[in-house]
Amino acid sequence: MDFDRLIPIIRRLALEAGDRIMEVYNGPDFEVKSKSDASPVTEADEAADAIISAGLRAAFPDVVLITEEQAESHALTAQTFFIVDPLDGTKEFVQRRGDFTVNIAYVENGVPVRGVVYAPAHGRLCYTRADGQAVEETGALDKAAAGASRALSVSKPDNAGLMVVASKSHRDAATDDYIGKYACKDMKSAGSSLKFCLVATGEADLYPRLGRTMEWDTAAGDAVLRGAGGHVVRFDDHTPLAYGKPGWDNPFFIAYAPGVELKA
Repeated sequence: MDFDRLIPIIRRLALEAGDRIMEVYNGPDFEVKSKSDASPVTEADEAADAIISAGLRAAFPDVVLITEEQAESHALTAQTFFIVDPLDGTKEFVQRRGDFTVNIAYVENGVPVRGVVYAPAHGRLCYTRADGQAVEETGALDKAAAGASRALSVSKPDNAGLMVVASKSHRDAATDDYIGKYACKDMKSAGSSLKFCLVATGEADLYPRLGRTMEWDTAAGDAVLRGAGGHVVRFDDHTPLAYGKPGWDNPFFIAYAPGVELKA
C-alpha cells in the first residue's frame, strides 16, 4: 500500500462523511431503525457508509472493504483490508450527545497499521500519518489539504493514580469491578472510538472494554493509539488484539499506555 496516497484519501472521506452526518444531526427529527441485532441505524449511518465505500472502492478497487452497514461483507475473511464504521456511536448520535465518530482503518496482515478517527460534533480529527505517527489536526480541517497538527504520544502513567476512560453507553458492573483493581486518580466516560483517542493523546492511561465490540468499532482507534505508542491487547491473555477474525467479533480487550501494570 502507498501510504502517502492512502492517508489524504481516508482523511478526506472521513471529513466528507462527517459533514453529511452533521447535516442529519442538526436537522429535524430523523428516523431510527433497528438492525437484525437490534442495534440502531439512521440515515446518517447509511449516507456516511455510501460516501466512504464509494471513495475507497474508486481509489483502491483491489482491496477488500468491510463496513458495518453492508451485511454481505460479514462473511468475508481476509488479513489485509479496509474496515469502516461510518458512524460509531449511533446511540450517542440518536441522543444528540456528540460522542460519535467516523472510523476508517487499513489492516495489513491482521494489524491496523493506518487509520482515521473523526468526531464531527467535537471537531476532533486524529489519524496516522503516512509514516505511522499518530497526530491530531489542529487547523481548519480543510478537505483539500491537511492543516497544522500535533504529534500524539501516550502518557507516562503513574500506577498510584491512573486516569481511566470507560464507555458511556455500555458501562456495566464487570467493567467497574475490573477498574476497581487499579488505583485511579480520575475517571471519565466517553462514547465510540473517542476512548482510544483519549489514551493516544495522553488524556487517559487505561481503557478496558468488557463487552461486545466488532472489529469496525476498534480498528481505526487501535491504529491511532498504536501510532501514539500505545497498545491494545486481549483481556484474557494480554496478547495483541488481532483483526480479520471469522465473524469480525472482538474479545474483551484493554487499551493502555505502556507502563500501566495490567491486572488479571
